[in-house]
Amino acid sequence: MPHYVTLLRYTPQGAAKIKESPKRLDAAKKAAEAAGGKITAWYLTMGKYDAVLISEFPTDEAVARFMLSTGALGNVTTHTLKAFSEAEYRKIVGSLP
Repeated sequence: MPHYVTLLRYTPQGAAKIKESPKRLDAAKKAAEAAGGKITAWYLTMGKYDAVLISEFPTDEAVARFMLSTGALGNVTTHTLKAFSEAEYRKIVGSLP
């Protein structure tokens, strides 16, 4: 299944209700599973982004729907990157002319 790295930033709404964040993360994990995906890791971070989420979804469309739905709740903004495993990376680089 494809892997994704999502960089999250709390909105003013999300920051104001930060104590509810663990419950929102639990709900996000359930929503990801309902969408056929899985949140494999979540990290609180320091710097430009407040958190990093690592996930797997069956398709780019599935992760896009999940992230758009998550953002629509108004607590975070997301920036999602498709990630290639080391094996996929080696295959891609090996196929270069």
